[in-house]
Amino acid sequence: MKATIRDLSGDDAGTLDLPEVFETAYRPDLIERAVVAAQANRKQAYGADPYAGLRTPAESFGSGRGMSHDPRENGRARRVPHAVSGRRAHPPKAEKDQGKDINDKERKLAVRSAIAATTDAEIVADRGHEFDDGVELPVVVSDDFEDLVKTREVVDLLESLGVHADIERSDENKKVKAGRGKTRGRKYTRPKSILFVTSAAPSKAARNLPGADVVTADNVSAEDLAPGTHAGRLTLYTESAIEEVANR
Repeated sequence: MKATIRDLSGDDAGTLDLPEVFETAYRPDLIERAVVAAQANRKQAYGADPYAGLRTPAESFGSGRGMSHDPRENGRARRVPHAVSGRRAHPPKAEKDQGKDINDKERKLAVRSAIAATTDAEIVADRGHEFDDGVELPVVVSDDFEDLVKTREVVDLLESLGVHADIERSDENKKVKAGRGKTRGRKYTRPKSILFVTSAAPSKAARNLPGADVVTADNVSAEDLAPGTHAGRLTLYTESAIEEVANR
């Protein structure tokens, strides 16, 4: 399998042979497991105060008074789970391990499969990404891309490559989140757009584009390539990054 290398003007700058990783079989089941495991292992421990609902001097009156055995304080039931202000029967425990395991071989295969999915235009389009007809996937640009320092230069390149419509799609679909998170610094949500995979340190010129992410080839994960467990993210690789992902 070959790919066309584009320069910063979007013109043909040669071709290269894609490594075998781009021919890995599509395994959406493994990709989903790898992403779910990564998300689960980032979860912060949470649980109820062990003494919640128990801070009361209430005592049971016992038998013979014609009332239930519930502990009482000022005539009201306390402490028991079915009482107002009582403890919970089975509250969340902070010591619970919320992580998920996945075999190393399966995790590595999931990453390789997600990388290969970036070459399939049908899978990428089904994920919702927008790009011009005739765009060759994966999108590969010269290493000069890593030297760009202005976001305007990246935008011009994406327009010449025919993939800037995906950035616009993400920007236009920015929405206010439902739920409490919008009052805690997580007000907006937007679709993921282009993933930039570079060989050197991530470019600052592209990281502020709506929905875009920039990662190095040696750190790209299944979650980067398949946000929400759905593979086929529109991805732009630099020439050197193509060589490095061969070792994933």
